[in-house]
Amino acid sequence: MRSHQINRRTRSEAVYIRNNPDGDPFVVKDPLTPEETLLWGLGIGLYWGEGTKASKNSVRIGNSDPGVLLSFMKFLEVIYSVSKEKLKFGMQLFSDCDENEAMSYWCDHLGVDEAQFYKIHVTISGKIGSYRKKNKYGVVTLYFHNTKLQQILVDHINNMPR
Repeated sequence: MRSHQINRRTRSEAVYIRNNPDGDPFVVKDPLTPEETLLWGLGIGLYWGEGTKASKNSVRIGNSDPGVLLSFMKFLEVIYSVSKEKLKFGMQLFSDCDENEAMSYWCDHLGVDEAQFYKIHVTISGKIGSYRKKNKYGVVTLYFHNTKLQQILVDHINNMPR
């Protein structure tokens, strides 16, 4: 390979190709309309403020407001052609919340199937205080497992003018 100047792929590239045999599960839309540019700015801002940039293997953003997650889902769908069916979700609840009620709430508001959720993480509620029953439906984290898209978003954030 060296004598013919053929580059070898890294293990991570080989694993990525094995996991995505049909190519990337997203497409970067370019050019953007003025409305899409606003959506792109909103999505990058949400990821910058609410997203988990430390994870190298997935795009993650968590919030207790379904509107925030719906906006980010629209950003992924419109700007990067990410299918809603490829998204996964995690939910964290306090023990004084009803799991079935919370699951119905999130599935209805996000328009996703219960099968897209990982196992619910329940945190034991503390003593009666100001935070008890404050968050009835918990916090949901949206996951899109893709190393390349995660790096694209982090690069956009790192290249923002400051």
